[in-house]
Amino acid sequence: MTDQAVGGGHLPPETMAVPATAAPGRRASGSRQDGAAARRAVPAATAPSVTGFAGRRRELKALYADIARAGLDTLSGRKGARSRVLLIAGRPGSGRTALAEELLRRLADDYPDGVLRATLTGPGGAPAGIDRTARDLLAVLGVDAPPGAAEDELTECLREALAGRRALLFLDDAPGAEQVEPLLPDAPDCLVVVVSQGPLTGIPDVRPCALGGLDSAACVEILARYAGPTRITVDPRTADSVAEECGGQPAALVLAGAWLAARPMSSVADLRQALHAVPLPPDLPTGARPLFRAFRLAYEALPPPSARILRLLTLAPAGIVDAHTASALAGCSVAAADTTLGDFAALGLLRPLAEGGDAAPAAAAPDAAGHPQYRLPGCLDPLVRVLLGEHERPADVQLARARMLERTVRLLQSCRAMAEPADSPARQKVAGLPRSLRFTSKDAAGQWLRSRRGALLDAARIAVADGELDTLDRRLMAALTRTLLAHQGAEAAAPDLYALHGLVLEVAERRELPREKAAALLNLADLDGQAGRTAQALTRYRGALEAARSVKDPVATGRALESLGGTYTELGDWQRAADWYGRALELRLARDEGADAARLYGRIGGAHTYAGRWGDALKEWRAAARTYRRLGDVAGQARATGEVARVQEYAGRPEEALRTCREAVETARKAGDGRLEAALQLRIADTLERLGDPAAARLHRAVGERLLEDHPE
Repeated sequence: MTDQAVGGGHLPPETMAVPATAAPGRRASGSRQDGAAARRAVPAATAPSVTGFAGRRRELKALYADIARAGLDTLSGRKGARSRVLLIAGRPGSGRTALAEELLRRLADDYPDGVLRATLTGPGGAPAGIDRTARDLLAVLGVDAPPGAAEDELTECLREALAGRRALLFLDDAPGAEQVEPLLPDAPDCLVVVVSQGPLTGIPDVRPCALGGLDSAACVEILARYAGPTRITVDPRTADSVAEECGGQPAALVLAGAWLAARPMSSVADLRQALHAVPLPPDLPTGARPLFRAFRLAYEALPPPSARILRLLTLAPAGIVDAHTASALAGCSVAAADTTLGDFAALGLLRPLAEGGDAAPAAAAPDAAGHPQYRLPGCLDPLVRVLLGEHERPADVQLARARMLERTVRLLQSCRAMAEPADSPARQKVAGLPRSLRFTSKDAAGQWLRSRRGALLDAARIAVADGELDTLDRRLMAALTRTLLAHQGAEAAAPDLYALHGLVLEVAERRELPREKAAALLNLADLDGQAGRTAQALTRYRGALEAARSVKDPVATGRALESLGGTYTELGDWQRAADWYGRALELRLARDEGADAARLYGRIGGAHTYAGRWGDALKEWRAAARTYRRLGDVAGQARATGEVARVQEYAGRPEEALRTCREAVETARKAGDGRLEAALQLRIADTLERLGDPAAARLHRAVGERLLEDHPE
């Protein structure tokens, strides 16, 4: 991730003023950093990005040769079944990701199905879950994966989605072969490029392209992009010495070059001296020293408020930072945070994040107020985390997390409101929020939600894992659930909702909250049932029933009982289905909930119908019709009466069925339900044909078809 440094930084010295966060002698203006500090040091219109790629010609040639060489399968006379895997190996900060990106850029035209990206190491160095990576890649491919699907199922879906495609798959910062192998597609026309620190032992036919330091010319080229050619030209020997001091590591060179660019009056010799002056920890490995020196040089130049913001950025969910996140973490204004993040990017301390995250790069994704997203480079993340532990008290870290979660909840509430009508109370309430918390349109809110999806889910996971912010994390999960449903709908949001319900269950069990536990289990069981995991759904419905009964929650108890009946119906176990529906009916009758009781009479009648128990089915459907009539629900009464007629016909009593069906027609006509009346007329026609009266059957069929034309669905 950091290794974009090979491609240069952001602001050349000819257009770059001294960054606001790194100006020598600048005084801190307090935690809010408002006023002049909130203005960008370099206006975007006059700050073109540095582009280009330095060095690595030999490595690129080797990678091209590796693509072209015959694989082991080819040598043995078989066509390769899996994609070719290219490995770029090197320590963090060596330019490995930038080399991979340059290779992908050159190869992109040969792979019409595009480039898929995923980072396999999360913030703090923990491996990203294979299931989450696979699901994110499937989302980019437009493939819906079942909610709650296991890792094996998701990776199989990914392989199926890539089969027959010609695409590039870039797996960055892979911890090892065990995180890579399950994601490899069974598609010989695809190419997989992996960046890792070490070899991928266990994956056959992979030759690593091992990276050392850049050659002297490439190092000087990177320094010149930042400091300008003049200072490099007048002192080339010292520039070579700085390159050697940085170990040829692009990340270190970018940090050193940006430090020099921020000081137009300093020379390359000043830079070398400053690097030499950085004290080294006694146990620091030799290979880590150049990056450590360059980072500490950049960090020590920051004013205290900016240094604190940088330290707190390690708390950002999914490692993704924007002005809102930084503002909430540090307790400063959004404008000041926006300025500071831009300055960090100019100094090589952050890199801009493409829209949609690592899997779908495009232009930088703005938030509600147009603020871009950034990521702390992976090679710098452990260094900044050490500083966080040294300088921030645990109570202050907890407070920063709480502020961040509170801000996230407010943004989610604003985002959800945009899905409602313009004159709704929610939209009117949002209109009174600060501009930075408002969205310009429903589309803008939906785009923000999509671009922040991974970070929002990660925020919920972090809050739950913390264990001390359960009030806030419950609010966050509730707000995120409502927002996903409002913008995406239940079906599209189901995979994310499954994860959120699992987190709710974790909190409920930890805090011993039976009602919340019952609700989470019911929601998870519903999604399990929809995905075909019936046995798992049954277990969760029973757990929900137990939790609901423990606190005498009739609503959750009734839902669990009815859901158990529905699950056994799906399994075709009609006796158990009728039994569980009967228990739910007893509860509804005891609470005098007539509409629910009528519906349950019908469900019991349906179970008996499928089981061929005609007498029991007729009893339940007639009870349903009576209950609907007592409630004044004429349409419900007509439907239940029609089902009575259906059971009578199944039982071999067509004359009774005909009379009952005509009664149902009259009731449907009173209810004004034309489509139900049409269905009943067509059923009467079928019965008359079986009774040997085709003329009457044609009359009823004509009436039914005319009603269908008059009442289109």
